[in-house]
Amino acid sequence: MPVIGTAGHVDHGKSTLIHALTGIDPDRLREEKERGLTIDLGFAWLTLPSGLEVGVVDVPGHERFIKNMLAGAGGIDLALLVVAADEGPRPQTAEHLAILDLLEVPAGIVVLTKCDLVEAEYADLVEAELEDTLSGSRLAGAPVVRVSAQSGEGLDALRSAIDTVLSRLPAKRNLGRPRLPVDRAFTIQGFGAVVTGTLIDGSLAVGDEMELFPAGLKCRIRGIQRHRTKVESLGPGTRAAVNLSGVRTEDISRGMVLARPGALKAVTSLVVRLTASRIVINPLAHDAEVTLLAATSESQAKVRLLDADVLGPGEECWAQFVLDFPVAILPGDHVVIRTPNETVAGGPVVAINGRRLRRNNGPGIAALNQALAGSPEDRVLEMLRTGPLTLSAVASQLQTDERSVRETWEVLISREAATEHEGRLVSGEWLESRAQDLLLATSEFLSANPLRRSAPREHVRSALRIEAPAFDLLLRTLSGSSRIETRGAGIAAPPGYEPVLTPAQ
Repeated sequence: MPVIGTAGHVDHGKSTLIHALTGIDPDRLREEKERGLTIDLGFAWLTLPSGLEVGVVDVPGHERFIKNMLAGAGGIDLALLVVAADEGPRPQTAEHLAILDLLEVPAGIVVLTKCDLVEAEYADLVEAELEDTLSGSRLAGAPVVRVSAQSGEGLDALRSAIDTVLSRLPAKRNLGRPRLPVDRAFTIQGFGAVVTGTLIDGSLAVGDEMELFPAGLKCRIRGIQRHRTKVESLGPGTRAAVNLSGVRTEDISRGMVLARPGALKAVTSLVVRLTASRIVINPLAHDAEVTLLAATSESQAKVRLLDADVLGPGEECWAQFVLDFPVAILPGDHVVIRTPNETVAGGPVVAINGRRLRRNNGPGIAALNQALAGSPEDRVLEMLRTGPLTLSAVASQLQTDERSVRETWEVLISREAATEHEGRLVSGEWLESRAQDLLLATSEFLSANPLRRSAPREHVRSALRIEAPAFDLLLRTLSGSSRIETRGAGIAAPPGYEPVLTPAQ
């Protein structure tokens, strides 16, 4: 089921438009109704002329609530950029448009609202001005529909335009790894905790065992609602309300992600291919403190520009972020970067929880470029630099299905670039790198303990900080190449090593 979302300047009629289209008032908070101002996300749904049901996310337009806007913009298939005919494009029009570009929202429609307040000639002038605003953006050339929410003029044409644009978009992929970024959590008397969000990458069903990341809260799906109707299961791309058992509402917050147990990690560092907004006023500097927003989550972070000192309007570079608070995201997800006063940049995540990267390092930048645009084999090998991975983990990071990954997996094995061990793919490069670490750790122990014939296996494994299966593979590899000798629970290097007593000893 597709999801559409609004964007645009404050008081340009986004919520009024959604109310007129759907019959549902998306402003749910008392303060919103009293002030006539959308503060947080609002939700609705409608059935299009073709019979297609779509979810609707209404976002705030005021600059103080840009973070809330970003929480709603992630995961939408179609953006309705709302511009009031009596005012034309305004500052938040441009900023919301830049955000849609940074998030790479698939499609958009420009909706000229309040057309009952102006003459047709004035609306023509506003449309002409909009052409300049949209130039160079993802919405350049998007259809423009004139409407009046008060009279109903143009609403049928807008529904038809939405139908037409959505029919051209590819179906949502089911990657078998459901993720629901939580945008709201509340309690229903007698049922307990309920979370809402837009489901991506997989399906959910009542009874599924789940986990809330990055907090690691285990839970089970007690019930599911779609558009206030109970259902037994949901497919990807659907807005949903999920009733959870085994967890308390007060322990859940916006930014958490509902997924299968063990499917995600707490991410504290990530590498992003950054593109600066075309309208940014203050360029992003190396080592700046920023706010990183991904789906519904946010964290303060320090940014390290890897191949630039400053990132100016429209420029691109590689950047590594170190986060103050962990988030639950995957390679391929998009992030947006904000400073206190503006949306600065954004782009796709290429690597997570990796080592600290050197700046202006040619081979390192080449490896990142390869990971972004290289062949599937190159991209998998780049992932395996950090250690062995399961088939499902590789599929998750590549954002593809396991069948496709299996084909790449077999190619790498046939080339002897990798090997399979206990259900995990291990690259030859990683094996050799860790083999050198193992030899060094063994040598250092024997040097520090000259009367010992071997280094304890667990001591060496602890020094390498790797799991037992991978460590056993390392031992077999080194033994097979006659670089070590295993002696019970110990390791000697080189083979035949014996301590030599000094004359004093």
